[in-house]
Amino acid sequence: MSENNDLSQENNEIPVNNTDDIEKSWFVVHTYSGYEHKVKANLESRTQTMRMTEQIFRILVPEQEVTTIQDGEAKTSVENDFPGYVLVEMATPQDYNMTDEAWYVVRNTPGVTGFLGSHGAGSKPNSLMPEEVDLLMKRMGMATREVVTLAVEAGQIVKIIAGPFSGMEGTVTAVDSEKQTLEATVEVFGRETPTELDFADVDTVLDDK
Repeated sequence: MSENNDLSQENNEIPVNNTDDIEKSWFVVHTYSGYEHKVKANLESRTQTMRMTEQIFRILVPEQEVTTIQDGEAKTSVENDFPGYVLVEMATPQDYNMTDEAWYVVRNTPGVTGFLGSHGAGSKPNSLMPEEVDLLMKRMGMATREVVTLAVEAGQIVKIIAGPFSGMEGTVTAVDSEKQTLEATVEVFGRETPTELDFADVDTVLDDK
C-alpha cells in the first residue's frame, strides 16, 4: 500500500479545524443491491474509528416513508427510491474535491463498489448538483397518497407531478394496478433510469412513444 493510502493513526488526523468553514458536497456511492443499510452502518463505524468525522458527515439511504390510504385505512411503509445507492456528504476542501484520505475510506468500505460519476483508476467522482440534492431530500420526506385509478399501458409517456421527477416525462414499461404503481424510465443523472411511480404521482398520459 502506498503512503497516500496508508491510513495509520498519524495520517488519520487531518488538520480540518472548523467544518463550518469548509465546502461540503454530496456524492453518490454504488453498493451491492440489498446492502445499502449495511454499507451505511459500516461507513459510519469506519468514519469514527478512522477519525474522519471532520471529512465525512451525513450518510443516507435514499428512501422515503410512505402512508397509503385505501378504503379509509392508512398503512405506512418504507420504500427505497434508488436500490444500490447510498448518499454521502463529504468535505471538499481541495478545489471542491474530496481528499485522498476520505476517498480511500469510502471506496474501501465493505459493500461499496464505487462512486457514481467516477471514471475509475482512483479518479475523483463528480458531486451532485444542489438541485439534485434538494429533490432527493424532498423525496425522503413523509408522503401521503390516496388510491387512484389510471388508464395507462406500457409504451405510453406520462407526465410526472410529484416527487423528485415532478415536471418530467417518463416512458411506462410496466403497470401494477393492484399496487397502484407503474414502472417507467426517467432521465436521472444524465441517463435513462428505471423508477417506480405511484398512480398519484402521474397526471396525464401524453402519448405512445
